[in-house]
Amino acid sequence: MPPRATDARRAAVLGSPIAHSLSPVLHRAAYGELGLDGWSYDRFDVDEAGLPGFFQNLGPEWAGLSLTMPLKRAVIPLLDEISETAASVDAVNTVVFTEDGRSVGDNTDIPGMVAALREHGIEQVDSAAILGAGATASSALAALSRICTGEVVAYVRSEARAAEMRQWGERLDVEVRTADWADAAEGLRAPLVFATTPAGTTDALSSAVPERPATLFDVLYDPWPTDLAARWSGYGGAVVSGLDLLVHQAVLQVEQMTGHRPAPLDAMRRAGEKALADR
Repeated sequence: MPPRATDARRAAVLGSPIAHSLSPVLHRAAYGELGLDGWSYDRFDVDEAGLPGFFQNLGPEWAGLSLTMPLKRAVIPLLDEISETAASVDAVNTVVFTEDGRSVGDNTDIPGMVAALREHGIEQVDSAAILGAGATASSALAALSRICTGEVVAYVRSEARAAEMRQWGERLDVEVRTADWADAAEGLRAPLVFATTPAGTTDALSSAVPERPATLFDVLYDPWPTDLAARWSGYGGAVVSGLDLLVHQAVLQVEQMTGHRPAPLDAMRRAGEKALADR
């Protein structure tokens, strides 16, 4: 049973740095729509060294936590249980505290990616490309394990990163081929392209966008649009943004932490768009 609207419960996002996070905006918008007047959602700058101490000081009023870098793997030893989804990529971005005092970790980034793609009409693809090989790339691979029926090509900068992506492919049962970053322009012709690199990394690729691009999923949202996303949409291609991902993964977090389903996706998106416009 969902908590009563008058129940005083706490939630927060943790990470370092964390001042840029839109999570408080999204979650608070959801609480407002759901009438959860007694709920609060904050942000705390917590690094790996400070995480155990933060956990030790949590009281029974805590409903859940959102986690960003560098805490998605560091939190795992502190939890009582993690979901199969989180275990598949060794990354937890959501912690829910149950009524019996247990801490349960999940990863809403992966189903959030799938939901964001579905919202844009992408249910299945026969191949895909990933630009980058970091933690977000592994989540993209996990999402592709659910919707891609063929090969995924990962464009990376080093053999060490290439080996990591191939290992993730084996673990997630995805057919992964790796290629050098210098050839990343070739990947832009894939039916679905995931851009998972830091801001500015893909700017040089914008001039290589094909005249009739398919779908780009660029995980960035600030600054937005990226040069790549702007050129992509300018050529008529479909673009899924980092805000789309952020909203969809936050919807799943709100549902797990509050017990209220469905979470108010549209209100959360509007709040995120306004916050970005005001920056």
